[in-house]
Amino acid sequence: MSTEGSQDGRIYRKGLARTRPVAFIAGIMSDKIIDIGHYLDRDAGRSGTPATMALWGADGDRSRFALPLWRIVHLAQAERGVIFWRNTTGDPTPSPFVVIDLAHDSARLNIDGEALPHCEHSESATLHDLGPAGLLVCLGARDGRAWCLLADGGQGRSSPLEAGRREDVLFLAGECAGLLFLRDFADLVDDPTEE
Repeated sequence: MSTEGSQDGRIYRKGLARTRPVAFIAGIMSDKIIDIGHYLDRDAGRSGTPATMALWGADGDRSRFALPLWRIVHLAQAERGVIFWRNTTGDPTPSPFVVIDLAHDSARLNIDGEALPHCEHSESATLHDLGPAGLLVCLGARDGRAWCLLADGGQGRSSPLEAGRREDVLFLAGECAGLLFLRDFADLVDDPTEE
């Protein structure tokens, strides 16, 4: 193809279709509505997806964690998602920050098992695929606390996460980390061991 023709100082290529720029009009968004129907339709092949969930710690502005955390639970084929922190020095007992539970009416707050040793101080998001036990993503650290995201429970996966799902999980975990560290939710935590 040759670059022939000049109109108004612009060069046009023959044979290439030009498209007009389309203006993007942003609609008004509400943080109070979580439409999980879109995600349920996207993975229509997955059966047994619960229609209800129990939330803990997702009051007020913390409700912004609910959708990305729910999506991670869905991608990991888990029953529960927990964003939690542990002290990097002293008592390493984990403390839940936000919990979404698809299997119980009251969200389960206990955090134990093989995932805990993987929740360490990390400069970047690190995904630990624990197979049938779930997955853990290290979100970052601030003020002596390591923050992690855990998706566990359910039937468990028999194989590692597919590459596309892994990328989606890391993207959504990054959204949670952004809320924690850029919106300063991590600073709003009271440490029960300091009382």
